[in-house]
Amino acid sequence: MPATTDNPGSFLGRISIRRNQVIAMEANDQELEDLELFQKHVGDRFAELLTASDEPSSADALLSISWLRRLLDMFLCCEAEFKALVIMGRDPSQIVKPPLDRLIPELLERTVKALDICNAVTSGIEAVRHCQKLAEIAVSALEQGPIGDGQVRRARKALNSLMVAMTIDDKEGGNNRTTERAWSFGRRGGGAANKDRPVGHFRSLAGQVAKNWSAAKQIQAMTNNLVAPRGADASGLASPVYVMSTVIVFVMWALVAAIPCQERTGLTTHFPVPKQLGWAHSLIGLQEKIAEELKKKEKKGTAGLLDEMQRMEKLVQGLSEFTDSFQFPGETEKVEEAATQVTELGEICHRMEEGLVPLQLQIREVFHRIVRSRTEFLEVLDQAGKASAPVA
Repeated sequence: MPATTDNPGSFLGRISIRRNQVIAMEANDQELEDLELFQKHVGDRFAELLTASDEPSSADALLSISWLRRLLDMFLCCEAEFKALVIMGRDPSQIVKPPLDRLIPELLERTVKALDICNAVTSGIEAVRHCQKLAEIAVSALEQGPIGDGQVRRARKALNSLMVAMTIDDKEGGNNRTTERAWSFGRRGGGAANKDRPVGHFRSLAGQVAKNWSAAKQIQAMTNNLVAPRGADASGLASPVYVMSTVIVFVMWALVAAIPCQERTGLTTHFPVPKQLGWAHSLIGLQEKIAEELKKKEKKGTAGLLDEMQRMEKLVQGLSEFTDSFQFPGETEKVEEAATQVTELGEICHRMEEGLVPLQLQIREVFHRIVRSRTEFLEVLDQAGKASAPVA
């Protein structure tokens, strides 16, 4: 990505300098320019993701491991710029005025749900890694020639287990043995207590999910009250709050679509974003592409739309047919075709080996960033509350 879009440093410096110069002034033309610049950066980043997704054969294909890592990088950059724009050097009283007095708490509630999704996706990646290990067993058995009955039996056992793992019941996701939930911010209803907890208390990223937890319902709840600002609000701070809310919902929606997560039924009902918003054009394009893929796969019960898993599924089907019908020494044409599939499967395993752990680490970074930013916003709200409290 160009330096102007993947490195928010220049933008943050600009905000800091400008705030020092106009700290006593109300919103002016310079602030409007900063709002427009933030939206432009968001639009540019999504445009780059959309361009990468237009090449399905590339390493950055839509919902591939590499593409998801770029998506998370984009989120971290947008989040840093958003926080600088809304609270850096700003009088706390400005973010408790209508409509921000309603929009900021709604955003913070979305971040809590995003943390729960980070937990679930982290667990889902473990399910993907399990599939990778089974595929590696099959590759190891079939890549050494000449192929014999013993190798085929070993490969068939691994492939059968892999096919079961790749057709996970969507109600169970990648975590069907767990019965307790490691809530990111404690149990529901503990909002007041959560507000006072230190940052270090939120460093759980266990990913355990209760039987009645639903990724789709979590996403749906995040879209509640997600409405683009109108009139005068469209040129004020309500605008970046809406932009950031939309970004965080999209990122979590894409992660749940790609990675095995519990109960994704209804995920195809994507949230509406007004098409007249210039910064949102590429986001809408990506949303439509992912929704179309979800519709194709929703009846098959496959374990997510991760590009590597989709490619693995096709290869596993072919190799399963080969091992089921194999009779030593095997037909030359079928053996050669299987060898090609084994090579391709080995390459996918290598991509998973190189990318899944860094992806998990990025999700962990996103988790901690959200925690820190949420705490910073709560502190600013607290300062505003104390400043407005009547003196006894």
